[in-house]
Amino acid sequence: MKIYRRVRADMNIEKFKPAIVYTIYIASPPEKVWQALTDAEFSRKYFSGNAVEVDLKVGGTFIVRTPDGAVHISGEVIECDPLKRLTVTFNVNWPALIERLGPTLVTYEIEPAGAGVKLTLLQSHDRPISDDILSGGRTGWPAILSSLKSLLETGQAMVIPMKPPERMLAALKELGIAMPT
Repeated sequence: MKIYRRVRADMNIEKFKPAIVYTIYIASPPEKVWQALTDAEFSRKYFSGNAVEVDLKVGGTFIVRTPDGAVHISGEVIECDPLKRLTVTFNVNWPALIERLGPTLVTYEIEPAGAGVKLTLLQSHDRPISDDILSGGRTGWPAILSSLKSLLETGQAMVIPMKPPERMLAALKELGIAMPT
């Protein structure tokens, strides 16, 4: 399969460097992992009720909706190689945060690994981000990926309560970034 890549004129993705990288192994075929990452109904089961809506073409929309239907994260598909790689801009619906910290890229890489797959998640930024601020992703991604793995392997997602880490909130407050209302 060919990797389709589009780069927005206002975003040099070569400047983005991974700040968070997680790799897990899942006893599941690539098709089910891809479905879990890209299907709204499937994602609700492991992503705390949030629905991932993605138009699987370069330039397509990427949206994560909260259980009540509000847009929580919005973005655009940058790369789409079905069953292998998906890269999206991943912008939390928090304008002051994006304005100060810039955009985020999230990449999912799916590789065959024995009877299952190796799933790697990369959260990348075009500028240095403090460890305190990154603690949000470092708390959230393991919970989301663990729940995904459990759902695919056992049929039951893990329920892991999540909230923003205090150190992240304190660092954002120090930068003058207020929590959205």
